[in-house]
Amino acid sequence: TKQSSFATSDIRNCTTSSPFLPPTVTNTSSQLNALRQRMQFYNISAYIIPATDAHMSEYIAERDARLAWISGFTGSAGTGVVTTKKAALWTDSRYWIQAERQMDCNWELQKIVWTDSIGEWLLQEIPAGENIGLDPFLFSIDLWNSYAHVLQGSSRTLVPIEDNLVDLVWGSQRPPLPTSEIYLLPETFTGSTWQEKVSGIRSQMEQHSRSPTAVLLSALEETAWLFNLRGDDISYNPVFYSYALLTTSDISLFVDRNRLSAEALQSLSALCPGPLCVQVEEYDQVRASVQAYAQGDVRVWIGTEYTTYGLYGVIPQDKLVESSYSPVMTTKAVKNTKEQALLKAAHVRDAVAMIQYLLWLEKNVPKGSVNEFSGARYVDKLRRSEHCRGASFETISASGLNAALAHYSPSNVSSRKLSVDEMYLLDSGGQYLDGTTDITRTVHWGEPTPFQKEAYTRVLMGNIDLARLVFPSETSGRMVEAFARQALWKVGLNYGHGTGHGIGNFLSVHEWPVGFQTKNVPLVKGMFTSIEPGYYQEGEFGIRIEDVALVVEAQTKAYLTFEVVSLVPYDRNLIDISFLSEDQYLNTYYETIRQRVGPELQRRQLEEEYEWLRRNTQPFSRGTLVATSLGTLAITSLVSTLLPDRQA
Repeated sequence: TKQSSFATSDIRNCTTSSPFLPPTVTNTSSQLNALRQRMQFYNISAYIIPATDAHMSEYIAERDARLAWISGFTGSAGTGVVTTKKAALWTDSRYWIQAERQMDCNWELQKIVWTDSIGEWLLQEIPAGENIGLDPFLFSIDLWNSYAHVLQGSSRTLVPIEDNLVDLVWGSQRPPLPTSEIYLLPETFTGSTWQEKVSGIRSQMEQHSRSPTAVLLSALEETAWLFNLRGDDISYNPVFYSYALLTTSDISLFVDRNRLSAEALQSLSALCPGPLCVQVEEYDQVRASVQAYAQGDVRVWIGTEYTTYGLYGVIPQDKLVESSYSPVMTTKAVKNTKEQALLKAAHVRDAVAMIQYLLWLEKNVPKGSVNEFSGARYVDKLRRSEHCRGASFETISASGLNAALAHYSPSNVSSRKLSVDEMYLLDSGGQYLDGTTDITRTVHWGEPTPFQKEAYTRVLMGNIDLARLVFPSETSGRMVEAFARQALWKVGLNYGHGTGHGIGNFLSVHEWPVGFQTKNVPLVKGMFTSIEPGYYQEGEFGIRIEDVALVVEAQTKAYLTFEVVSLVPYDRNLIDISFLSEDQYLNTYYETIRQRVGPELQRRQLEEEYEWLRRNTQPFSRGTLVATSLGTLAITSLVSTLLPDRQA
């Protein structure tokens, strides 16, 4: 009954003669009509629209939110295809319900995300002999090749159109280019000078078997990290529109020069002329400059994951040196000793904000005075203290059934009230000058059901199992990812998102190429990654526990393990200690929290928060807590009773 009511009130229904559309839906008829007129002018029968920008960014500026403008769908991952008669969106399971809430009946939702599935759909919808258009500056090399492979031999032609058709239709309504200042990150918050970083990348060029003469940088966080510069062109991400071409003797930074602060300009030109002198060129001149450079006796090193087909196409094949990630991206992923210390310090301050928030919730949720939106705004406010520049992503504050949506974010239009009778999931983080944070805690202030309690405990077990794992150096994250799922798998449960991602020093909250997915690089000492297993019961509740951990040396020689740097206790009310094989890990972790966060709370004279910390980090005692779990039913019987048809 609960799920049925949820569906009819929040999700579109396009199957009836009078379709039901919730108030969160965007009417896209006029946008689609205008786009189809442009398609006719360019003689194409389909147009592919990705949810990214010219730098392959995961999070994008409003002016690059083309898929959101044309479809109404605002999720961070998705691909739209518009034909002369149809419009379809492909996205993964994190966003299926969100898409049904936001798209009108002009759009159909496709729940298979692979490029092959988009290609097969195009082959069915587009007759042979016709053209399929896309913007070559919005597709990576690999993705372009994937589409080309699917369409090969089909008599359908993939046509690059440099004039973005959505931009042409969007016209003057499209948000303008940013004008805010690009600033120099103080030396206190950098691991090394930009000159040292450039010298390190040049050393890698010299040592490479093909001796590249240049490295082309396209990802926004690459140029921000390399030159110790920051901006705010994309919400929650301290980056700015830019490219860089680093050669063995010259450095070109393609950016709006007028936006660089005086301090930033002075830093870039301090050693001019010479090999450590940065020449600032206009942002939109990058393609012409790369094309001109590629005419000589050169070899250009690129990372194929972040270089667009539009730039790739101007470099002759015999002059390309290709790897999945540029040397800047892989170097940035391994933090040096100073960067590690900075990121750990940021997590101490972040823990203070989270503890303040959890205490505030304990006081105010029983009064009925907190909803998802006001809670999200309050925790964001609490973080705005020492060195903090705001949130690291849009806060996920989800109560009850909304927590079953892995990437739900509340609004002031539709926001559920927090209740002591429901689960509450908070996934949030801060952008501090010394580090980026990301943490998730799930809590329940009342009486959780035995099913909820055991599901939570098994998610916690997965978090602990992976965090305590000892593994050989250079082990791929995907090889150990199953340790976070095994406690859930044992009883037929699972989750549909990744288990973790890299994280930056005042940069992207999702920092590739670190993590546990197929395309992530092997884990080495000095990398930071999140560990975030979960479980989601659609229409009822959601659970996720996320910590950031540093890859460190284990006591076993030449082996590695993780050091958890997130420092917030888990919800004792949801832990069934009888399921944990050992409780010493939690006690050791809680002692670490008291030692690192306790002094900071006292320094700020947050005595009530300090007492909350002491209460919530008391050592677990199996003998005293087993009695509280005697009435807990085995989850296997619960699954068979409550979820007889569930597929893990």
